[in-house]
Amino acid sequence: MSVSQVKEIKYAIKSVICFSISDSQLWPLCAFIFIIPFNLRFMRMTIIGCGSIGTKLAKAADEMAEVKRIYLIDIERPLAENLASELNKAIVVDDVEEELYHCDLVVEAASQDAARDAILKASSRGVDIMVMSVGALVDDGFRENVFAKARQTGAKIFIPSGAIAGVDGLRAASTAELEEVELVTKKGPKSLAGIKYCEEKGIDVYSFKEPTVIFSGAAREAVSNFPKNINVAATVSLLGLGFDNTKVTIILDPEAKSNSHELRIKGAFGEMNCHTYNVPSPDNPKTSMLASLSAISALKRIIRNEWAGI
Repeated sequence: MSVSQVKEIKYAIKSVICFSISDSQLWPLCAFIFIIPFNLRFMRMTIIGCGSIGTKLAKAADEMAEVKRIYLIDIERPLAENLASELNKAIVVDDVEEELYHCDLVVEAASQDAARDAILKASSRGVDIMVMSVGALVDDGFRENVFAKARQTGAKIFIPSGAIAGVDGLRAASTAELEEVELVTKKGPKSLAGIKYCEEKGIDVYSFKEPTVIFSGAAREAVSNFPKNINVAATVSLLGLGFDNTKVTIILDPEAKSNSHELRIKGAFGEMNCHTYNVPSPDNPKTSMLASLSAISALKRIIRNEWAGI
């Protein structure tokens, strides 16, 4: 049933009531029929990507009383169908625009390409979106375009903290002068296996015997070369000195049992060094468990309008 059909039905019901009873009788009945149900907040959300983060988020959302419907999208439709079969509120759709007209929130948890497509569509339609593949915003022109559209339509673009702690301090520190922002990331071979950058550089991730720096440069280059591994660099860049002035160092450690991120900040506020030792997600070693938890936490805050720690 389309939105216009729903509106016509509501109008027809209201018209029948208005013509059937007097004005003195109408107000209490209308208040019961229209105001009470339509003031209740139930969210319809679309999740793009049914991998590690998308699956954990969908299962958490399925248990939230405030979530009424979950639309699932994945480039591999069977993944979405299998996930939907495990949930109570989920159905599978083919495209984000299919249910966008009555969706309250879109969550991207797939890839930078999927994020660019979803951000543009959601922001143009005034629909809020949560972005996990933050590297999609590395292109300055694209980023400014979608931010402008969001301001125009009233859409909100949510970016969870992801697999790193300390971004709250960085956000606060950036309101004054920042001198230096550096991200030092340490990962094991499994987390970096199959990365195009490593293959092109002839880096055999399983051949190293001791911790070795395999990348050092600007965040813009890091995000482009490691699109599925270093989205935290994009988040740090957006909150701090930008993609060209944020330094990123990636260390391959053959003995690493966790993915770690060290955030180093210097500025007018003083100095901060925040180190996060992540447990890799059991179903995807390239993803830290904290990234999934940050998405779930962000969803709860959005739904409940709770903003402690902002």
